[in-house]
Amino acid sequence: MHTPIPITPADPASPAAQHCLAAYFAELDTRLPAGFDPGPPSDPALYRPPLGLFLLAGTESHPLGCVALSIPEHEVKRLWVAPAARGMRLGPRLMATIEDHARALGLTHLRLDTNATLTEAIAMYTRLGWRPIPAYNDNPYAQHWFTKSLR
Repeated sequence: MHTPIPITPADPASPAAQHCLAAYFAELDTRLPAGFDPGPPSDPALYRPPLGLFLLAGTESHPLGCVALSIPEHEVKRLWVAPAARGMRLGPRLMATIEDHARALGLTHLRLDTNATLTEAIAMYTRLGWRPIPAYNDNPYAQHWFTKSLR
């Protein structure tokens, strides 16, 4: 029996977090029909308490995934799993862990957006109980918006 991949809070400016984000943006750039431009780097403080949270799957020396939470926006962001870790249920574990942290912070619901090309993510969100909602932002890369009650 193998040890599950750890999921722990991390500094979004750490090398492991930056590795995950760079790989996530590069994958979006290859998968989205028009490519992907992440724009200027976001302020790491947005994903540090008290404004947010960044979770790292794996270790600093071997990062395998990430997910972030914007507390003021009640929004899940930047879910990514390394190709080598896909099929190991790491995506659902990252989502469950970020939901647990959000509940502990007193949030009653979460939301997220995604691109239509990311069919695996859309299927996973649906399996995990996320419901489609109307657009809540003007993200040019989003075609699907979801919410989930944490009650």
